[in-house]
Amino acid sequence: MIKRCPLVLLLLFLAFPIQGQDSIIALDEVILKVESRKLNPLGDIPSEVLTSRAIALNNPTDFAGTINIVPGVYFLSGALNTNRITIRGIGARTLFGTDKLRMYYNDIPVTNGTGTSTLEAFDLENLSAIRVIKGPKAGNYGAALGGALLLGSQDQGATGFRMWNRTVTGSYGLFKNNLGLHYGDSLLQLTLRYNRLTTNGYRENNYFDRDGLLLDLSYKAGRRHQLGVLVNHIDYRAGIPSSLSRTAFEEDPTQAAFTWAQSRGFEANRYTLAGLSDRISLGNSLENITSIFVSYLDHYEPRPFNILDEYTLGYGLRSVFRGRIGPGENSGRFELGVEQYRDEYAWSTFENLYRENEGQGSLQGDRLSRNREFRTYAQWFGRLEVPLTTAWRATATLALNKTKYEYQDLFNTGVTNQSGERDFDPIILPGFTLRYDPGSGSFAYANASRGFNNPSLEESLNPDGVINPEISQEKGMNYELGGQLELWQRALQIRGALYWMEIKDLLVADRVGEDQFIGRNAGSTRHRGLEVSAEYRKALSQNLRINPFISYTLNAHRFQDFVDGDNDFSGNPLTGVPRNRVYGGFRMDTNAGSFLSLTWQYVDPMPLTDANTLNSEAYQLINLQAGHHFNLLPKVRARLDFGINNLGNRRYASSVLINAGSFNGSEPRYFYPGNARNYFLSLRLDYGG
Repeated sequence: MIKRCPLVLLLLFLAFPIQGQDSIIALDEVILKVESRKLNPLGDIPSEVLTSRAIALNNPTDFAGTINIVPGVYFLSGALNTNRITIRGIGARTLFGTDKLRMYYNDIPVTNGTGTSTLEAFDLENLSAIRVIKGPKAGNYGAALGGALLLGSQDQGATGFRMWNRTVTGSYGLFKNNLGLHYGDSLLQLTLRYNRLTTNGYRENNYFDRDGLLLDLSYKAGRRHQLGVLVNHIDYRAGIPSSLSRTAFEEDPTQAAFTWAQSRGFEANRYTLAGLSDRISLGNSLENITSIFVSYLDHYEPRPFNILDEYTLGYGLRSVFRGRIGPGENSGRFELGVEQYRDEYAWSTFENLYRENEGQGSLQGDRLSRNREFRTYAQWFGRLEVPLTTAWRATATLALNKTKYEYQDLFNTGVTNQSGERDFDPIILPGFTLRYDPGSGSFAYANASRGFNNPSLEESLNPDGVINPEISQEKGMNYELGGQLELWQRALQIRGALYWMEIKDLLVADRVGEDQFIGRNAGSTRHRGLEVSAEYRKALSQNLRINPFISYTLNAHRFQDFVDGDNDFSGNPLTGVPRNRVYGGFRMDTNAGSFLSLTWQYVDPMPLTDANTLNSEAYQLINLQAGHHFNLLPKVRARLDFGINNLGNRRYASSVLINAGSFNGSEPRYFYPGNARNYFLSLRLDYGG
């Protein structure tokens, strides 16, 4: 009965419409109608947008609660600094961090040379929207099998001076402050934001301390040029409680893993992203947007088994020509561009002498290794969008990728030196979309596209630190049907997608030691799924608006051909992916300035081993938020929010490790406990016109 519950709830929702307004999840085509005079970077390629209103539905530190609104996307959070995103099951086999998708901030690539992205490097309050492209449909944004996340900073777009400050306090010693300043005139738009976040965390050794600074500048340099400057910097230190065994999770989910508690394991990060862009108008129907960017990450992480000291220095260029073919809004469109990125990744490991440090935690000892890797990523892409009739449009995309890794062993000499390189063959990535749009807000589309994933660092090296010359890129084809239906004078909006993705040369990182992995290509997977979302947008009365929404995800993903040694896992459900997920809720607003929102999430059990011998438990979460905004002074507005997360105080795993190993006779550690019931209170003050 539990497994049927999500679908039953979805059908009940669709059969019982409630009036409301304002979009929580907006398909790209809705945004296109607003931006019809612009040369949109996606055209008819479907995507979904989390608006600033949707982002505000959750605690400003809760990325998981925000991202999981989107069907097909699952955000697993072990801690504020331990996150992983999977899209349509892609990335589920990644043990730590997010890879197999591309991420962009104001159109600047922020994914490193092996495809790893760090969403927690950005403050949720600094984002105006998060656009999600699921699957490899957009060759102009990487054609990764998982898709792409496009982050946009707040666009003030107003003249004059504004200032605002939001302070949040809550459970586990939470304190968060976001201070913003904005100045705008006919030529200049300048925004400066500073944020600070500290918390003790729900678990032992779970503290988080972060400072962040964001500069966003836009300047009109004459009729043709619009210059942009973006600088984002964060500096944080966070404890690592790590995962727990089932026994420890059931006994006391607040404890840290024993060795991580003894060593007081933590990570310290300093990350800077800087970009300079120039949007050049070359006439009414042609423009060029060119960005140059540099990023730097300094990372230090004492673990029980060693201490990792690393840095990554990356730089690159992205240049795109966009234009129209023919007159009018229904004209054809084209895009040609290139994205080039190179980074230097240097890392060393040292002994951790925490056992000899008299209970004071980690202590750095002798050097164990010193390595450096240069990673070059280049992608050339084009898109052509052609109107076939007034209602039918066809879009073709084509991308070409070239990736190369060069590894240098700076510790060993002579015959023990492990230096080497891996130069991947060029890969061609075509895509095609056919769309029917009768002009009433409803539309349908069909898409076929090819995508790929580069191997991560762990997958590209063997346990001895040598580049594996046999490793290949994952490759796959995605087939998708979808659309949008608007009913009852466009108040009810229903969206859906049905897809089938075949992936070959599946990348697997087998953990053979506490800090040792073997990367290999191991068979193929088949990803089939259904994604449905709906919302109602119409005023209930002149004084009351209710906006209910719901999304449902069906993940029917399986290993198609997967043999691991003597074990044949072919036909088993894909590890680390729940079959059913539901996310629903509503937001109620009054003309007096009060609001109430409630969200509910259901997640099915997930297989934790490739053999499907162990599963996580299903769970449900309810979050509640209420607030009131009002004028404090003629130019000062105030907003007071109060929220309760995990209202039912459920014990659940907010993230999991798949195929967890057992070392020195200990029980495998699969589970990251989610927070118990917790609270937050926030006050925002705005000054200006």
